[in-house]
Amino acid sequence: MRENTALAAWRRNEQTIGCWLSVANAYTAEAIANIGFDWVCVDLQHGLIDYQDLTIMLPAISTTNTVPIVRVPWNEPYEIMKVLDAGALGVIVPMVNNRAEALQAVSACRYPPVGNRSFGPIRAALYGGKGYAQEANGQVACIVMIETREGIDNVEEIVTTPGLDGVYIGPSDLALALGMPPVGDQRTPEHRAVVERILKACRTHGVAAGIHTSSLEYTQEYLRLGFHFVTLASESQHMVQGAAQALARARGTQQEARENTGY
Repeated sequence: MRENTALAAWRRNEQTIGCWLSVANAYTAEAIANIGFDWVCVDLQHGLIDYQDLTIMLPAISTTNTVPIVRVPWNEPYEIMKVLDAGALGVIVPMVNNRAEALQAVSACRYPPVGNRSFGPIRAALYGGKGYAQEANGQVACIVMIETREGIDNVEEIVTTPGLDGVYIGPSDLALALGMPPVGDQRTPEHRAVVERILKACRTHGVAAGIHTSSLEYTQEYLRLGFHFVTLASESQHMVQGAAQALARARGTQQEARENTGY
């Protein structure tokens, strides 16, 4: 079966960098995947993407070696199984609060006897290749999000869930859980202390730790802190920020021309 290279890197205690996909478009998905990110995550929770969009975005990503991950809308086994059957090599499950919910997510990612994933890997077997049925349990990454007050309180029992591969922090929802404005890239000491607490728990128990960022500055900072996988913003952010910066420079050139020519 095709190796999940991102998951393999985390198991070797190595770091990876990914990108978030929130726009329902096969071309942008393919273009971002071709840049060289270790993985990309298609967001079905908050992005402008539905399952039909996913079925054309995953094949587009597959033109590269970038690992396709999907954030499902909720911790619903049928949602998890469906995106895995479409060819995702990992899922990110939001708002996981305790061991029981983490176990539910893990079980949906694993075929019996270790889980209850139903067999029907329509596109997954084609993309994953020979041996998918036998090897998928070891190649599909199950990642849960800790981003609620209950999840913070239960961090130790969540990260020690059998079969769990990773924990992903949603900084904005984490901020809301702490009674702060939903700003992801922030230096509030209380927020940072919780982020570091989750990271420490993950590293102590051999679970990959990931976090979302909206800027290069924070991506670099969290990599230095020791996270295994960090999101370097989203394709929509890169598009808007790049266009805004280019436009500002063009406006500056336009103003300079007016000053030099009098027009």
